Amino acid sequence: MELKSRAFAVEETELLLANGPRRFLYSVPETERMTDAGNGGDGVSGDPIRERFETGSRETVFRNKRLLDPETIIDADRIVGRDDQLDQTIGYLRTVLNGNRAPDLLLHGPSGTGKSLIINSVSETAAELAHADGTDFVPIEISCQKVTSYDRAIYNIVQQAAKAADVDVGVPRKGVSTDRKIDRLFEIVSNEFDAIMVVLDEIDLLTGSTSPNDAPAYSDVIYQLSRTTQLGLEDTDVSIAALTNDPSFMEDLDSRAFSSFNPEHITFPDYDATQLQAILDRRRDAFKDGVLGDGVIQLCAALGAQDHGDARQAIDLFRKAGEVANHDNAETVTDDHVRRAEEEAEREATLLQMQGLSAHKQIALYATAAVAGYARDDIDTIPNKVAYNVYTFVTDTLDIESKSQHSFLRYMKEAETYGFVRAQKHGDNMKGVHKYYTLANDPEVVLDTLEDASRLAGVAEETPDIKAVVNAQLAEFN
Repeated sequence: MELKSRAFAVEETELLLANGPRRFLYSVPETERMTDAGNGGDGVSGDPIRERFETGSRETVFRNKRLLDPETIIDADRIVGRDDQLDQTIGYLRTVLNGNRAPDLLLHGPSGTGKSLIINSVSETAAELAHADGTDFVPIEISCQKVTSYDRAIYNIVQQAAKAADVDVGVPRKGVSTDRKIDRLFEIVSNEFDAIMVVLDEIDLLTGSTSPNDAPAYSDVIYQLSRTTQLGLEDTDVSIAALTNDPSFMEDLDSRAFSSFNPEHITFPDYDATQLQAILDRRRDAFKDGVLGDGVIQLCAALGAQDHGDARQAIDLFRKAGEVANHDNAETVTDDHVRRAEEEAEREATLLQMQGLSAHKQIALYATAAVAGYARDDIDTIPNKVAYNVYTFVTDTLDIESKSQHSFLRYMKEAETYGFVRAQKHGDNMKGVHKYYTLANDPEVVLDTLEDASRLAGVAEETPDIKAVVNAQLAEFN
């Protein structure tokens, strides 16, 4: 969004806040940007960003915020409610300490139920104990959420193996075959390690297909890693730990992978409120002594239990409550901070959903938000007809084929299902009956969020006349 006039210029900056970067636009009178006799002739009249940093409070309710980071591998005494899964995993990896190959594992259960926590903690401890006994056992983890293909997954495993061995990767990411990357992986592993366990976190997300039979990419990865002995890797044991939210994961493997991958199953059920409360209680030292109000941990646990028993979300809510308290310069974290943190988390989840919409659905929602965001006068509701005309303007400007008004209505119906908008019909004898939309979020937030999506990156620069179009369409409708 760009708001320019002869008297004002727009400044844009990015601040790294506690919950991630945010872009801000603010208008600065040109006269304040120019050199004058009162500023010593250096052309600088003060830095409002620096001033706010320097004058703002640096007090915090946190002692060690890293304990509330889901990526932090915590101490074993902080693992709660997973004794059975912990004992099973330790039992399977204990074989490494005896110089034997660890079995393949399949850890399955809903998100946030401790799968990553258990396998990472146990495998790291197993590696330390094995090393003390003279066995080079190394866990190699990749997040399948961040890779899209079989080739990219293999390259990531090569990267992690090279990093663990402190050697050069030895192959480029592009320009060589996947087989060459596998050869390099086997070379590193056979030269540097006695045993490895490849941890494939969220493996069901690795769905890109390159196989002739259209099998998902994770089938190829599992097939290659589960038959390393047949492929010539005889001196190093390779095991797989696959983590998935999908209980039917094995059914989607192709026949080759299914026959070569015979894992031990470890099931992770949802946490209940009591378990979540114990998990948070063991992380209370993330906060300073005495700053947690009565009932804060219980409320975070109760809200987490309502949301499918997800420990990751409960811990995230615990952290966000502290951040809200910091923002208020409060000395104590209260139930009110927890409630406000929950509202913020729900809003962020909604905005993330927006970025996952298809191109035309994003543009439809963007056009609707633009009507409210760029209207010269405040408007309570957004006429469907105006929103559709703005949609066609945006698609035409971006050289994208516009869809029909019927399709636009369908896109907005889906946006309503997601809770992004509310729709209603009303009218009179003069204008007839029309559909109107109300945004669930601030129009500027919706516009900024969708402009951050790759499909709409730079849309504001590509459509400089959108403000004039919006107001012309509103004037015509009215």
